[in-house]
Amino acid sequence: MQLGQIFKKSRKLSGLSQEALAEIMFMPRSTISKVENDKMELKISDAIRWFQATQAPEVLAAVLCGVDVTTVIQTLTTLLGGFISYIFI
Repeated sequence: MQLGQIFKKSRKLSGLSQEALAEIMFMPRSTISKVENDKMELKISDAIRWFQATQAPEVLAAVLCGVDVTTVIQTLTTLLGGFISYIFI
């Protein structure tokens, strides 16, 4: 499981740019980029702040419990996309 992908997905789903999240987290934008590209790891306290800032504390809980969040998100996106297509077709 690539944690960087999970961090990036949570940021994008919250509608935040790297710059906006960097301001909220009081860290450089380059740090946000490095984390999202698995070039740098966060301390647990920073990970908690990240998921609070992106309003996704349940994602942190899932990661800590060993759930493959990327697969869950992809599956839900596929299911919801199919459901929405079914409704409008």
